[in-house]
Amino acid sequence: MSIFKELAVVVGATGSFGTEIVASLTAAGLGVIAVARTASSLASLQDRFANLIPCAADISDDSAIEKIRATLDRPVRMVVHGPGVAVAGGILAAPTAAVVDSVNIKVGGMLRLTRAVDDRLLPHSRLVAIGGHYGLEPTAYAAAAGIANAALINLMRQLSLAYGERGVTAHLIAPGPADTERLHRVAADRAANRGISVEQVLTEMKAESSIKAFTTPKQVAWAVAMLLAEEADAMTGATLMLDAGRRRGLP
Repeated sequence: MSIFKELAVVVGATGSFGTEIVASLTAAGLGVIAVARTASSLASLQDRFANLIPCAADISDDSAIEKIRATLDRPVRMVVHGPGVAVAGGILAAPTAAVVDSVNIKVGGMLRLTRAVDDRLLPHSRLVAIGGHYGLEPTAYAAAAGIANAALINLMRQLSLAYGERGVTAHLIAPGPADTERLHRVAADRAANRGISVEQVLTEMKAESSIKAFTTPKQVAWAVAMLLAEEADAMTGATLMLDAGRRRGLP
């Protein structure tokens, strides 16, 4: 029997952010249900975290609701929705299907996750989505991420209103570009479009930060764990910016 009395459910658990988030939530004393598309992709996490509960489910499909629900046997203190989406390119060339798929994974996936855990939520439970800087600062070169993350901000505000009477809160974390494999794919796409090197693109992207830095997965995991505090109730519906000083707009 698990020593953990409450659960966290992490979608996208095998990604760069997800792995650090699983580690952080386990250290905080939660049992973690790790959700990914295939059981094989979860094997390395199971080796690392003895009490981890694997759940193979495709969050882009409604079948994920029952698959996640079937793993729940305790109250759910937190859900974290952080699946990756395809790098679709800029707004002039991105396939419309890729943009639609990104919205389905980000927005539809968060709705599926929330519906799966609904009857296990309790006061001070957290609904957390990992969005991104481009949802608030549109660019011409990150179409799918920008559109999907902008929609996700709206969804999380709606969830904060719908669940507020139950004492359940909703939060969006918006990292800036993070030094991950996905960032390097985005940089390669931009470099190809401009006819320059990937290294030059990465240098330019880092220069957009006031501290000349990328966000790290550990910083994102820190922010997720911080939301476990009861004091974080006051942040419901808000977007927590982890953009390393990239955002220029007010507020």
